[in-house]
Formats: sequence, structure tokens, C-alpha cells
Amino acid sequence: MSEGTLYDSVWDRHRVTDLPTGQTQLFVGLHLIHEVTSPQAFGMLQERDMEVAYPDRTHATVDHIVPTADQSRPYGDDSAEEMMAELEENVQEAGIDFSHPDSGDQGIVHVIGPEQGLTQPGMTIVCGDSHTATHGAFGALAFGIGTSQIRDVLATGTVAMEKQDVRQIRVTGELGAGVSAKDVILEIIRRLGTDGGVGYVYEYAGEAIENMGMEGRMSICNMSIEGGARAGYVNPDETTFEYLRETDAFRDDPDKFERLKTYWESIRSDEDAKYDDVVEIDGDELEPMVTWGTTPGQGVGITEPIPEPDELPEAKRETARQAQEHMRVEPGETMAGYEIDVAFLGSCTNARLPDLRQAANIVEGREVHDDVRAMVVPGSQRVKAAAEREGLDEVFREAGFDWRNAGCSMCLGMNDDQLDGDEVCASSSNRNFVGRQGSPEGRTVLMSPEMVAAAAVHGEVTDVREMQEVAKA
Repeated sequence: MSEGTLYDSVWDRHRVTDLPTGQTQLFVGLHLIHEVTSPQAFGMLQERDMEVAYPDRTHATVDHIVPTADQSRPYGDDSAEEMMAELEENVQEAGIDFSHPDSGDQGIVHVIGPEQGLTQPGMTIVCGDSHTATHGAFGALAFGIGTSQIRDVLATGTVAMEKQDVRQIRVTGELGAGVSAKDVILEIIRRLGTDGGVGYVYEYAGEAIENMGMEGRMSICNMSIEGGARAGYVNPDETTFEYLRETDAFRDDPDKFERLKTYWESIRSDEDAKYDDVVEIDGDELEPMVTWGTTPGQGVGITEPIPEPDELPEAKRETARQAQEHMRVEPGETMAGYEIDVAFLGSCTNARLPDLRQAANIVEGREVHDDVRAMVVPGSQRVKAAAEREGLDEVFREAGFDWRNAGCSMCLGMNDDQLDGDEVCASSSNRNFVGRQGSPEGRTVLMSPEMVAAAAVHGEVTDVREMQEVAKA
């Protein structure tokens, strides 16, 4: 087993007891909740006449079902309005802070936690959402949990979990033009597989990771679950601290910041830490990535050929054949030129301010292709307001994008933002499963925000580096 890693340190500091099941009961530092997975858990507490143990360590938002076009109440979707009303009632009764749409702070749960300073290094963080690993970018241990576990955390402030092995993934070198954090994590998942991380947490390290801003690190940690890992994290450093210094939690309390910084520095992995596995990836060799199939692991560099199923490991061949049939792609071809119908910029993976800036740089002075409907869905109301202060909304609107309100939107199609029929979507989200974006015939191609912007302009998957060269010329 690993020794001396951040994972070991934070796990041990939050251990309450070892359970007869072999699991560890961990104290939870921050519990994030939203409208979809929490109602049943609150109902279980009410049945037992129990109260929320630590409302001050709990924070709520609405993201999955909230409309991104018309947010007037009551919502047009009766089930969405019901979930929203139930969340409002539950948090009010429990005294839980709520980033309500009327507050100016609402947004995707994995966007608002970091931007408000709720997410901090050395914490244990849980949420009833699989992409909770996002918060590991700050040096936290962050886990997605199920409804019964949400109940347990609400009732006791603790959660039962099995300890995992630790795999360090070192991304060395320097990322080239047009290559971003999204490309790094898609390459990791392609190389290790969608189940390669089962039994592990991933520690991301190396020069390429260290040189990323917090938003890039969040994108990488966000998709750890797509590689099968229980969580992913980056050791906190000066980049982490500078981000946190300007958040709500510390902006007006520098003394608190300095006190906590001492703790944050102490939980970093030791120089001689022992890992259960180490993988190294050369960042210099990476190029923009896109998916050709129906899992995040079915990806390829933009200039590389789509694989021949018979050349893949036997266990992956039939899945590849089915994916290629669904996506209507042929082995040996590249994804460049693959026509799209929809361009979606959003999700907890890529809807922060730097993501929108990068995409806006590509579309500025250009127009969305006539055959493409394109939308931008900021990750939070704060991101939306900041982008509007910079004029990014006008850049997108002038290019032909629809500028929406904050929410999960087309990432999972739980509101009106869905694919129609067999439409193809160039998406900055995290999953390309069949039916994920609302239509069982729909086809999703995962890529970075810059690549989505390039596809929107050309109406087909495009190597964004070609557009950057034109812009420079």
C-alpha cells in the first residue's frame, strides 16, 4: 500500500474508526448537495425524526434540472419544479446555505464550491454526483456518493469507505499550442482504459500539471471517474494558494488564510512517498484529442486514425464495433471532417471563465456554421457575470451562439437542452454514452472548449491548431 502520499495523510486525519466491514468511517469536511440526489435522503431522515448533524458543513445548489433559457417560476417541467421546491424546503428547515438562482451564486455544484472558497486543501468532500473528484484539484479527497450515503452524511457527518491504492500519473514536458487539460485527461483514459483506475485514486503530477492553472487541474480531476478511479487529486502549491486567497472564504481574512496555509502545505505528498503504481506520459507528444466512440476511453488524436477493432485487445473489440456503428465512423479514417449539428460549451468539466475565454478567442470575428446550433452554458452565475463584464457574451452572440444561464444543461439532458434524433454534438462535457444528451440516436464527440469552438465555426471536427495558425498569420 502507498505511504506518505496526500491521500494517506488526509485519510488518516479524518479517520473516525475502522469498521468491522473493513471500511473506514471518515469525518466529512464538506457535503455538497443538489436537487436530484438529495430529496430521498432528506426523506429518510424525516422518517426517522432525525436532523442534519452539521448544516454548517453542508452547502446546496440547483444545477441538474434548472432550465438554462427561461428560469421563471414555476418551471415549465413539473418534475423539475417539484425537485426545486423540495430542495428549497429541505435546506430552509435544516438551516443549510443555499446558492439559490436568486442569489447570484447558483451554478453547477463542482463550479460553485471552488469559486466560493468552500473547497479547500486537506478536506474530505462528498456529493451525490459522480464528478465530485473535481475538488481534488485543490488537494482535497473528494468522492461521489449514493443516496444512502448522503443520508448517512446528513445524519452523522461521516461516511464509510474502503481505502484505495494510489497511482501517480506524471505528465511531463510542456503542452503544445491547442493542447489543453481536456486533451491530457482524454489521453490518460485512452491509455489506461475506462476501468484502469478501479481500486485506485489518481495523484496527478509532473511539469505539465504543475504549470496548469486551477481550472485545468479541475478539468483533469473531474474526469478521474471516467477512468474508473475513485478520486483524483493534485498536491496543493502556490497556484492553489493564490486561487484560494481571492475567494469569499479568505479575501477579507488574510490571517485565517495564513493559518490554514500551514496545514495545506503539511499534507502534500512526501518527496519519498511510496505509490502502488506510477505512470508517465510525455506532454510534449500530445495533440488535441476527440472521441470516436461511445465511452471517454474511445479517443484519438485529431490526426490519428480511428482504430481497427480487430487490432484492439479482445475484450474491447465488440464494444468498439458497436460504437463505430453507432457513431458511423470507419477504422483508418481520422475524426477531422466529421460533420456536427450541435456545439455545446458547458458542463462541470469545461464551463469556467478560462474555458469560455479560450473558446471566445477562436470564434471572435467568425460565425457559427449555418448548419450548426451552438450554445454556451456558463458553469455558474458568477462565471456568467464575469464573462459578461469582459464582453465574452457579445463575442459568442455575434458569432451565432446562444448565451444561456448557468446549469448542467446538455451534459446530461435533464432539462430542455437535448439532442434531437441522430444529431451529432461537439461537446466540452465529460461523457459520450449513448443517450447521455437526451436522444438514444444522438452522437456525442468529446473535446476541449477550443475544439468545440472550431467545430462550431466549420460545421465539422477541426484541428484547432490550424485556426490558431491562421489567426497568427
